[in-house]
Amino acid sequence: MSAADFIEITPGALAPETCAAIVARMRASAQLHPGEIGGGVYPELKRSRDLAISDRADWADVAQQLNVAVFGGLTAYLRKYPQALIAPLMLQQPGADGTLQRLTAEDFADMDGKRLAGLVQTCLRPGKINLQWYTAGEGGYPYWHCELYPRDASGETLHRHLLWTLYLNDEFSAGETEFLFQQRKVAPRTGDLLIAPTAFTHTHRGNRPERGDKFIATSWILFQRAETLYGGG
Repeated sequence: MSAADFIEITPGALAPETCAAIVARMRASAQLHPGEIGGGVYPELKRSRDLAISDRADWADVAQQLNVAVFGGLTAYLRKYPQALIAPLMLQQPGADGTLQRLTAEDFADMDGKRLAGLVQTCLRPGKINLQWYTAGEGGYPYWHCELYPRDASGETLHRHLLWTLYLNDEFSAGETEFLFQQRKVAPRTGDLLIAPTAFTHTHRGNRPERGDKFIATSWILFQRAETLYGGG
């Protein structure tokens, strides 16, 4: 049995026609801007045209479609790796007699979808979604990086638990998401969803697409903040 690399692909998480419609809207948008990393524009590290859509009313329908697709992939991920919730949070829930009982990995196997969804929504929250357009032979994110870092005083970027990428097209060659330590390249396929941990163990880069432009949606799954999980200010 091979060791787990914690990189999961959900094929067809979003329908091809939905992906094509998002790409068409991106191509027509006048709101795209040079892609940023770490709060700045560094084209030598990442070269793209981006659009943050989570706070835009005119893109609310797309954000909803993406979040629904990601939620399905996330619940499947947690059924396979329940330790992603159990290990950091030491979860407890009321048992049949009303007393709190510590959840184990085995509990996730029999947990019905509604209960698991409630647990996910209690512990985790969606990040802001960024649409990205990488031009053939030019665009890419070749710098090896991870998603967990002390970016701001609020510690928001330290709450990132899992990263996700949803591939919106595949009419190009190369352009893989490449993970350094796992020595794995994920080839984009329209509608596929990639989920992986955010820490340095999953250092990765986005290779340059060739013979066609690459379109993706990306974000993170974050822990709820401490005041939400545990109360207090």
